Amino acid sequence: MTGATAASAASNRKLTFVLGGARSGKSSYAESLTTAFSSPWAYIATAQAYDDEMRERIALHRSRRGEGWITVDAPLELVGVIEALPDHEPVLIDCLTLWLTNHMLAEHDVEAECERLADMLSRPRGPWFVVSNEVGLGIVPDNALARRFRDAAGRLNQQVAAVADSVLMMVAGLPLKVK
Repeated sequence: MTGATAASAASNRKLTFVLGGARSGKSSYAESLTTAFSSPWAYIATAQAYDDEMRERIALHRSRRGEGWITVDAPLELVGVIEALPDHEPVLIDCLTLWLTNHMLAEHDVEAECERLADMLSRPRGPWFVVSNEVGLGIVPDNALARRFRDAAGRLNQQVAAVADSVLMMVAGLPLKVK
């Protein structure tokens, strides 16, 4: 690899974190950022289809993506999937709050899993884009599980934002640069 090629490859090793509320446009915006790079693009999906409505949501996301996308399901073992990806490949992880939900429902050590993930994301090997819901802007939930989720999601978002090169907040389909 020449010096210029090595410098270009190193400049593409960046983590972009895209946050937003429900239906803020975060997934489609992250997809557009990812496809600005040459394919193939890895789409790491964290959703699990527990009912028909969720199956429809997943199908809608898949139909929106065209050729060039390689979808990998990682509802729990996200770190292992990321480790197995080739260097320099554009990667979109969608989304961290579903991944967190999966771990909470499985009664895993959420704090340890989040630390493992943040550590992995601190060392991007290509242009990586991560989507997460911002859940801290609403009211305090009325039950303990929802409060634990909100708190864990807030801590995870802070960990990822701290290691990200760029953080964007989606509001009504518009990206706002936070970092």
